[in-house]
Amino acid sequence: MFSNRFNRWTVAAIALMGTAIATIPGAVLAQTPDHPSDTAAQFPTRNDLKSLTTSGSYLAARHASVERDAASAAAFYRSALRTDPKNNELLDRAFISSVADGDIDEAVKLAERILTIDKTNRVARLVVGVHDLKMKKYATAQTNINQSIRGPITDLVATLLSGWAAYGAGDAKGGVATIDKLAGPEWYPLFKDLHAGMILELSGKEKDAGIRFERAYKLDDSMLRVTEAYARWLSRNKDSAAATTVYQAFDKKLARHPLIVEGLRDTKAGKKMPPLADSAQAGAAEALYGIGATLTRRGGEDLALVYLQLSLYLQPTHPLALLSLADLYESVKRPQMAIKVYERVPATSPLKRNAQIQLAIDLDSADRTDEAIKILKGVTSDDSKDLEAIMALGNIERGRKKFGDCGATYSRGIDVLPAGNDKANSVWYYYRGICEERSKEWSKAEADMKKALELQPDQPHVLNYLGYSWIDQGVNLDEGMKMIKRAVEQRPDDGYIVDSLGWAYYRIGNYEEAVKNLERAIDLKPEDPTINDHLGDAYWRVGRTLEAKFQWAHARDLKPEPEELPKIEAKIANGMTDDSNSSAAQADKKKDDGKGG
Repeated sequence: MFSNRFNRWTVAAIALMGTAIATIPGAVLAQTPDHPSDTAAQFPTRNDLKSLTTSGSYLAARHASVERDAASAAAFYRSALRTDPKNNELLDRAFISSVADGDIDEAVKLAERILTIDKTNRVARLVVGVHDLKMKKYATAQTNINQSIRGPITDLVATLLSGWAAYGAGDAKGGVATIDKLAGPEWYPLFKDLHAGMILELSGKEKDAGIRFERAYKLDDSMLRVTEAYARWLSRNKDSAAATTVYQAFDKKLARHPLIVEGLRDTKAGKKMPPLADSAQAGAAEALYGIGATLTRRGGEDLALVYLQLSLYLQPTHPLALLSLADLYESVKRPQMAIKVYERVPATSPLKRNAQIQLAIDLDSADRTDEAIKILKGVTSDDSKDLEAIMALGNIERGRKKFGDCGATYSRGIDVLPAGNDKANSVWYYYRGICEERSKEWSKAEADMKKALELQPDQPHVLNYLGYSWIDQGVNLDEGMKMIKRAVEQRPDDGYIVDSLGWAYYRIGNYEEAVKNLERAIDLKPEDPTINDHLGDAYWRVGRTLEAKFQWAHARDLKPEPEELPKIEAKIANGMTDDSNSSAAQADKKKDDGKGG
C-alpha cells in the first residue's frame, strides 16, 4: 500500500534531520517512476509523489542526494517543485539531479525555465546547447555553449563542442579555428589537436588531419583515443604496417586492451579503418567522454558525471563512456547503479567482455551471486584462457565460501598461465592454496603455498598464511614464527597480519607477547570480531579476566560468523577452562579472504 512506501521515504527524510529513528532504509536503486528497475515496488509511483508534501519531497530528495541516487533525488525534487513551482532552489536542484541521472530531455525543460530567470546559468546553457547540437540546431547550439564557459575545464569543453557545432553547420574551417584560438594550460593542446584532426578528417582534409593526429600522438602516445585516431588515419592514408606499429606500441604499455586488439586484427588484415567519429554529434560525444573520463580518474566525480551523461545523450551506446560512467558509480560505492550501466554496453562492442566481468563483480557485491557466477561461466566458456574472467570467478566463489568450486576454478587458470611472470602467477597458487586448506586438503594447500613463495619469496600474505597454518598445527614452529615476523616487518600496519603474530604467540603459550601484539592489532582493526575474540582469550590467560569478558562482549556485538557466536557467548558466561580453545583458534574468518590468521 502507498502508506508503507511513503513511510520508507519519510523515515529517511526525518533521519536526515537527525531525528532518532530506528529503521532507515538501505541504499536506493537508481530508478524513477518512468524507468522502474527490477525492485521498482520500493519506489513511489506518480500518484504517491503527488500525495507528498513539499517539505516531505524535499527532505526525501536531500536524503537521496546524500546517497548519490540521482534518479530518486530528481523525482522528489520535481515532486516538490510541482507544489512550489516558483521555488528557484528546488528548480535548480531538480535540474542538476536530472542531468546527473541522465534524463537530459527532462533536464532541458528545467534548464529552459532556469534561463528565463537567470540567463547566465552556465550549466543550463551547456545542457541546452548539447540538446540543440543533438537536434542539429547548430547556430543556437554555439550560442548556448559559448555562454557556458567558466574555467579551464569548462572552457575546453565548450570550445570543443562549439567547434563540432560549427562543423555540423557546414563550417569546418571555422570550427577548427575556434579550437585553435583557445589558449590555456599545458594539457589543452592534446585535446585541441585530437578534435581539430577529427573535424579536418570528416571534412575531407586528410593530410591536415594527419598532421594534427601525429602531433597529438607525439604529445602523449599512451592516450587510447589519440592512438586509435592516429592508427585509423594511418590505415587509410599510409599503410597497414604503420598503423600496426602504432597499435603495437600501445600494446606494450597496456597489454591486450580490447580496442587495441581489435585494431591490430583489422590492420594486420589490411583493413582501412573508419574515423573515430562520423558526425558532429559523435564528435561532441567524444569530447564530453574524454574530459569526463579524465575527471573521473582525478577525483572530479560530480562534473565528470554531468559530462558523461551528456556524452551518452548524444551517443547512447558509446562503450567507453558507459564503462567510465559505471566506473564512476563504483568509485562512489554505488554498484547497483553501475550494474544498470554495464548492462547497456552493446553486445557487439569489443568492450562487452570487460563490462560482463565488472558486471559480475558488482552483482556479487549486491548479493546476486548466482547471476554473477552464471555470467562469468559464460565468459570463460567463450574463452577458456581468459585469465581475468577466471580469476574473477574464483574470487567470487572464494568470497562466498564455495571452496571446492574455487579450487577447481583457480586450477583452470593455473593450467593456462603464461611462463615467465612469476609475481603474477604466484597469486594463483596462493588463492588455490586457501581454497584447498579450507576444503581440508592440507597437503595440497601446503604445496601450493610453497610454490607461491618460490615464485614470490617475500609475499607477506603468503608468509603469514603458511606460517600461521604451521603454528596452528603445532609443526615447523620456528620457521612458521619467522615467516610471520617477516610478514609483519613488511606490513606493520596490517591488523590481520599483526593479529596472526599475536595469535601465533598465543598458540605457543607466550601469552604476554600475545597480549602485546593483539593489543596492537586491535588498534589497527578495532571493529574486527575475530581480533577482539583473540585478545579476550589472551587477557584471560594472563589473569585479566574482566578485560577478557569485555573483549568477548565486544566481539559478540561486532557480528561474528554465526557458528562462532555461541562459543563467544559461552566464554562470556563461563570463562575459559584450562583445556578450552578459542573459537577463533582456527582463524577461519581471516582465511576466507587470504589475509591471514
